[in-house]
Amino acid sequence: MIQVNVFLHDISAERFLDIEKPIPQIQIATNLNLVGVNQKREDELEVPFVFSISYNPAIAQINVKGKALVRGSKDELKEIHDGYSDKKPPPPTIVQAVSNVAFLESILISRILNVPPPIPLPQVTPPGGTAKEKPPPSYRT
Repeated sequence: MIQVNVFLHDISAERFLDIEKPIPQIQIATNLNLVGVNQKREDELEVPFVFSISYNPAIAQINVKGKALVRGSKDELKEIHDGYSDKKPPPPTIVQAVSNVAFLESILISRILNVPPPIPLPQVTPPGGTAKEKPPPSYRT
């Protein structure tokens, strides 16, 4: 079984919209890019990543960079490294660990910038109502 530890080494964020202006209805795009899979030691792989969040219209931008250190048996790590060399998708365990940390940090950063978080907010249906067509989420502060 593999063990994944995620470390962040660069966080950048910027709010483009004036703080006094109301936030319009927006769309949020997230992108997780695992840049490579490097053999660090016999029992460890290093997986650098970049996680980006962009808002449309452009009200803010958040970028998180870091690396995941993957430990496990020699055979498991060889399979992961060979899979990357063959352009296969990385194991879900690695993607999930990296995205959990990156999303959590970006949510905290979005709060600091006073912009909507990069996750969809839950929609509550009134009691006795049926779920019909859902309106697009509205992010206003």
